[in-house]
Amino acid sequence: MRVVRSPGAVRLERPGGAVRRALPAVACVLAVRLLGVATLALFGAFGGQAPQRLLAGRWDSLWYARVAAYGYGYRLRLGDGRVLSDLSFFPLLPWLERALSHVTGALGPAVAGVLVSAVACAFAAAGVSRVADGVLGGRAAFLTAVLWAAVPVGVVESMAYSEALFVALAAWALAHATERRWLVAAVLACLAGLTRPAGLAVAAAVVVGALWTGRGTGRVAARTAAAILAPAGAVGYVVWVAFTTGRPLGYLDVQRGWGNGIDGGLSFARFTVRLLTTGSVAAGLAIAAGVAVLLWCHWLGWRDRYPVELQVYTGVMLLLALTTAGYFGSKPRLLLPAFGLLLPLAGALARVRPVTRTAVMCCLVVGSALYGAFWLNGSGPP
Repeated sequence: MRVVRSPGAVRLERPGGAVRRALPAVACVLAVRLLGVATLALFGAFGGQAPQRLLAGRWDSLWYARVAAYGYGYRLRLGDGRVLSDLSFFPLLPWLERALSHVTGALGPAVAGVLVSAVACAFAAAGVSRVADGVLGGRAAFLTAVLWAAVPVGVVESMAYSEALFVALAAWALAHATERRWLVAAVLACLAGLTRPAGLAVAAAVVVGALWTGRGTGRVAARTAAAILAPAGAVGYVVWVAFTTGRPLGYLDVQRGWGNGIDGGLSFARFTVRLLTTGSVAAGLAIAAGVAVLLWCHWLGWRDRYPVELQVYTGVMLLLALTTAGYFGSKPRLLLPAFGLLLPLAGALARVRPVTRTAVMCCLVVGSALYGAFWLNGSGPP
């Protein structure tokens, strides 16, 4: 038997129960992603680009593949004087690409990255479903996982990018943290920290859970060890970059070369104000409304007493997305792992009539597939 927490009660469940309930969500999420790839291929057949190139051969996929094939050390100097370094990319995905490419002997690192994302997508769906199940119950858990796969930029989950891998690790870390399995949660948080800088959000959730919500449950040694281990992946990589570059703030310097960094949201605010004052009022208002909705969804989580670990993770993800400088088009992709923001919508959909719920979900799934194909054949991910 295992304990599953929900806002109003604690219920006991047989060990295989959550796994069986997650299977429909996993199958549906994979079907959503398959539809997205098929739509992308259909666009390619009518004059677009080959889907395999879009999924594995452009943008960040090339950087990950280069690290997998040759290790770190590549720098690209741009005409404006900026230097792009591959040290910006965390190592877990390239490690997995290299391992899979070596084991198969026939796959290039980029194609291996697409396969890693496909497998990770299944684990992410199960993890998201498990976290949501403990909060809202089975039907809403299924809807949360499918909503995560059907967000407009969900096509990134099928690319040789680190999003699907990161969400799989983050979701299962949160699931184990809310079930008080501190050491397993910490190991997963450590791996998430080797996947993306946002691994610090997972580490913060585990640390807060272990040191705050876990008080009074005993197992002091396990909780302390978890609090130390959880941030070790992200911190360890940043320290390694500092030694590699010879600069204490080497990782921040690397990010600055890419035009990234934390500026408290000034760049984002300037971008929105520029839209509002240069004729693109509708776009500016839409962005402001979108941010308001995100903050409102996060507040609903506090009001409805979602697990503190989930709220801390979601809050840090929001903070990182809204306070970092860089290309505005990257914001939706940075928010993709913040699946906790989808729980209020999933809960609302779980309460409406089945016909209405099905119609809404079908529209979202088809819209995501069309948008993803259009997006990748256009500007694509930053």
